[in-house]
Amino acid sequence: MAFSSRSLIRRQFNSIFRKHSTLAETASLTSDESPPIQVLRTTESNPINHTRDHLTRFYTVPHQVKSTLFQICTLPETFEKNTVTFNETALLIREPAVELISYLEQTDYSRPPNKYILYGEIGTGKTLTLAHLLHYGLEKKSLLIHLNWAPLWFRRTKDRSFSQTREGLVDLPLEAAAWLLHIKHQNASLLGQLDLRLQKDYVWNPREQHAAGSPLIDLISFGIARVKYACDVVDAIINEFKMASTAGRCNCLVALDGINIFFGTNSKLKDPEHTFVYGDRLSLSQSILNLLKNDWCNGSILLTVDKLAMEENQQESFYPRYLLGEKGFEILDPFLPVEVKNYTKDEFDAVMDYYKDRMWIRNVTKQGQRELELLSNKNPLELMNYINPL
Repeated sequence: MAFSSRSLIRRQFNSIFRKHSTLAETASLTSDESPPIQVLRTTESNPINHTRDHLTRFYTVPHQVKSTLFQICTLPETFEKNTVTFNETALLIREPAVELISYLEQTDYSRPPNKYILYGEIGTGKTLTLAHLLHYGLEKKSLLIHLNWAPLWFRRTKDRSFSQTREGLVDLPLEAAAWLLHIKHQNASLLGQLDLRLQKDYVWNPREQHAAGSPLIDLISFGIARVKYACDVVDAIINEFKMASTAGRCNCLVALDGINIFFGTNSKLKDPEHTFVYGDRLSLSQSILNLLKNDWCNGSILLTVDKLAMEENQQESFYPRYLLGEKGFEILDPFLPVEVKNYTKDEFDAVMDYYKDRMWIRNVTKQGQRELELLSNKNPLELMNYINPL
């Protein structure tokens, strides 16, 4: 009887043990098969601290920062509309931006400014990478000299006149005044802190002049108010920025988008005699080229080249050597090219997760997401265009 009882207890114990073992195995299998938890965002909103550890994550640009950087010259139109819809400005931290931040952190600023050229296919994110670097410059308290899209000077401008001070060149007074306003807005806080003073006398007419030692901000404000002199004021403040930077009173970060327009023939702009105006005949472009010289220090120069700045029959390649042409290449050499590519697989998945998080897309199956990946070829702009109507 005792033997029978022990056998019964043993059988019950074995049954319970097998049951718990099966449950543990099932739980382990479920845990292994479940998708890993993806970290969509980072709380590190200061680009100075962005490293490779933050790649493929989104960071939120504070509203005040966006207002400072992009109040007048905005972000790309489609992206800007999405920031309104999503009620936030979130940038994906990508390899080119992190790479450039590491270079800027290691730069010897006692030497002439290093030039970096962002290049890549249309829509890969060169402008947003530049925006990431502008935020970095703002946090580093660098004076920002930012031109959001240079080809606009050659396409939408109606107000133009021959320069009164530089023979043969064409002025764009309204565009120059708008750019001065943008520079003043981006650097308003820093200009107040640095209290930069003019190094030279500037005489505009018998009644209007700025003596050496006057606040530089006053000269900028004068160019905005007196549009007639705006182009010459642009040239003056670029020289003043270069002198102040070389003297160690400030650090300058130059960021120019679509720089290859200055070396090409893609222009709809005509002078008062109805002759097409190309880069070398524009007074503003001469000021830009002065900024790109190696005769100053304590600064960095970030540029983009883009096929969209070229005529349709000149868009065979996106490489800097082709887009800059022989003249542009010689002027900018030496420079470090940094390619901005289509999304990687991880970046594509992160962007899709962000769209889902913002409720911009819903109920997209794995097959549907794969189709979007193939249709867009993981190109950021193409993906955005496919997603927006969904």
